Amino acid sequence: MALDPDELYEVDSDVPDLAGAVLLHHFDGFVDAGSAGGLVAEQLLAEFAHRVVARFDVDRLIDYRARRPPMIYVTDHWAEYRAPELVVNLLHDHDGTPFLLLTGPEPDREWELFAAAVRRLVQRWSVRLTVGFHGIPMGVPHTRPLGLTAHATRPELVGGYQPLSDRLKVPGSIAGLLELRLGEHGHDAMGFAAHVPHYLAQASYAAAGLTLLEAVADATGLALPADSMRESARSTDAEIDRQVEESEEVADVVRALERQYDTFADAEAEKDSLLAETVEHMPTADELGSAFEQFLADQQGPPRPETS
Repeated sequence: MALDPDELYEVDSDVPDLAGAVLLHHFDGFVDAGSAGGLVAEQLLAEFAHRVVARFDVDRLIDYRARRPPMIYVTDHWAEYRAPELVVNLLHDHDGTPFLLLTGPEPDREWELFAAAVRRLVQRWSVRLTVGFHGIPMGVPHTRPLGLTAHATRPELVGGYQPLSDRLKVPGSIAGLLELRLGEHGHDAMGFAAHVPHYLAQASYAAAGLTLLEAVADATGLALPADSMRESARSTDAEIDRQVEESEEVADVVRALERQYDTFADAEAEKDSLLAETVEHMPTADELGSAFEQFLADQQGPPRPETS
């Protein structure tokens, strides 16, 4: 029996005309090295007044036993249950331009139905562009410019970015599926992945968030707040430098990554190739893919025992 995507969400009865607006999205639960995407979402919600205009049915989408919501116990009774929320907020940028932000836990089930539901909202509000963002761990040093992988449903949307030259097989995500399905139905969608030094993957790395924020602003034309995140990035980088200086072992690792990065960059500049012959010690696409999958496995932890 076919399920109706419209039954998966509720829409506010007082939503203004949003024709031509942008929909941004970030989901908790998938890889987000350096909390890069989470920092962007938090910054937007902290900077701009917002209100919920659509709410998804998390009881159908979330596996509570895999990600147990917090409850508050006071003395002798349960006082509060903090249910997860998967919502679309309406915000306005510094120029007063409306835009939408979809945030919350990545659905555990009914991915296709969820993607179809978001597509219904895109059509309902005449959204012109959908953009996702997150961070991925890479073998790069924090002392060099952060890289950025951009992908989209049309090559024209990411014409200013260096494409990958290889075919990669990586674990799926609802963000990736959403972009794929929107493109199949003729909607413009794109995403950004900031390259976060692997030794900072578990930290909140503001520089990666800033890289994403600036990329989103450039792609959408929205006037987004970058000053506070830029200051946080400077402060965080200074603290990282201090800690590196205090550990010769860590400093050796960073210097090795710097040499690798510089050799790769020089070879690329000379040969205009991501696979320069002189960069024999650079990781291959398979090695990067294996490292990426191992990172995801580490985040998931050991498998839970089956119950009868």
